[in-house]
Amino acid sequence: MKLRIQGNSIRVRLTQTEVNQLGEGVDCISKLDFPNGHRLSYQISVAAELGCTFSDNTITVLLPETEVRGWATSDQVGIKGDLSLENGDKLSILVEKDFKCLTERAEDESDLFPNPKESH
Repeated sequence: MKLRIQGNSIRVRLTQTEVNQLGEGVDCISKLDFPNGHRLSYQISVAAELGCTFSDNTITVLLPETEVRGWATSDQVGIKGDLSLENGDKLSILVEKDFKCLTERAEDESDLFPNPKESH
């Protein structure tokens, strides 16, 4: 699971295994450990409606169960939505399937989705 935070937006990319897990109702959880012993955890969970929380150093993105089922078994790339904040701003959420890169990288991409732009 890859996490990108920029301003008031959260973007998460998931592997094939993680998308399948979510489709079965199983949470996807990852963590980032810091040298001083602190940890940031982030997870994607299936819920009744879109949501996002931050508690106990954990970011939890909640995705609607009805959307997750269709997304997990289709070519749909992502699920996105906006949440209103108390100050009048919005938090943008995008959770999407992670595709293999078109150029070679020194990363394990064995569980990523085939890139739709890849020539066969």
